Amino acid sequence: MNSSALALELSLARERPDQPEVLALIHALDTFQSQLYPAASNHLLDIEALLAPEVRFLVVRDAQARVQGCGAIVLREDCAELKRMMVRPEARGQGLGGALIAALEVEAVCAGRPLLRLETGVRQRPAMRLYERMGYRRCGPFGGYRADPFSVYMEKLLGA
Repeated sequence: MNSSALALELSLARERPDQPEVLALIHALDTFQSQLYPAASNHLLDIEALLAPEVRFLVVRDAQARVQGCGAIVLREDCAELKRMMVRPEARGQGLGGALIAALEVEAVCAGRPLLRLETGVRQRPAMRLYERMGYRRCGPFGGYRADPFSVYMEKLLGA
């Protein structure tokens, strides 16, 4: 799907994460993550945390206004952290993940956080490939994270 087709068929906007259709997507992400990793290696933000003022939560909807993906950034003191990235399995491969990350990068820059960091799981190779294609490079644990054999830490200096 090219970017003009993407723009015609999808909308990407800030929305609340506590809407029923968005909650269902977040629940699917939680279920997926809990099957891949032990609880101590799941660093999920709950809905209350996603509603905090320092969070920018974006939703991708299709032409019928159905939720196809979501993602968030959390504004930290020295960076923004990418969280809660999810695209429905049936909607993958159409550029939604990349479009969502690009929009979240704009949100980070607009909030004065040109460094975007993330933690993802070692068993999520498609996600890691997407992040690498978008310019993210591996780094060490940051913030409150500790070394974890199930985690991969990445960062990108935006605008570089």
